[in-house]
Amino acid sequence: MSFDNFTYKGATFCVSVHSEEILKKVEDEFQVLDDDIFNITYPKSGTHWMSEILNLIKQNGDPTFVNSVPMWSRSPWYETIAGYDEAEKLTSPRIISSHIPYHIFSKSFFKSKAKVVYTMRNPKDVIVSMFYFSKILKLFKEPESFEAELENFFQSNGMYGSWFDHVKGWMQMAGKDNFFYITYEELQQDLRGSVVRICKFLGKELNDEEIDSVVKYSSFKVMKENKMSNFTQIPDDVLDKSRGTFMRKGVSGDWKNHFTVAQSEKFDKDYQENMKDLNIKFFWQET
Repeated sequence: MSFDNFTYKGATFCVSVHSEEILKKVEDEFQVLDDDIFNITYPKSGTHWMSEILNLIKQNGDPTFVNSVPMWSRSPWYETIAGYDEAEKLTSPRIISSHIPYHIFSKSFFKSKAKVVYTMRNPKDVIVSMFYFSKILKLFKEPESFEAELENFFQSNGMYGSWFDHVKGWMQMAGKDNFFYITYEELQQDLRGSVVRICKFLGKELNDEEIDSVVKYSSFKVMKENKMSNFTQIPDDVLDKSRGTFMRKGVSGDWKNHFTVAQSEKFDKDYQENMKDLNIKFFWQET
């Protein structure tokens, strides 16, 4: 992907979406509250899905809120120019979305009891998703080819920098009481079981009917039809809806339809090299 960008402490940000001033405020000034819940991902890894799940859990499965308030208002990306003020105004407990790398996350978080839910996705599927997203988001320049998108990934030219650094950075929190990680693939395989686990982490007790409602209204099918969640309300000068939809397939393994055998083998080799020091095996490595 290609876009007008600047670098802040080693990570790449978009000129029209972010500013150095906001990033400094996020890092040094934002006051994290003890009951804050941060929905953190690398881009195209399940941010919207987890946002829907967390907001439905907060509402005890009642879909009224997610059906009436746009996603970017109920769980804004607080490192963006548009999202910072909205995040500060949220009703407690705040659900705040972010793609911020670990090393520039809000310092006040580390002195708080706030919680992080970190969602990861098979990086091969992240690349495919980003390739199609680049075609419809107008701030991105048209990707030359899938091969070019693959190369950009390994050169860490994407927004927020390296996927590998992002994952390895946040996984330093693994094992801490206020950090929960899950994969996109686990959500797909067992959404209900995943919701139960997330509720336990958050200390939120829902009955079976309420859990079933969270599962129902956070399904891909229902979210795709929800105008507050599917990004159809985004202006046409931001998202070119004639070229595709924001919620495209919602599947795992689509990378197999895009990677050649040679590309996949090279990716696997580079992946092993980049992740060799992280002694955690992720869901997509086990299937």
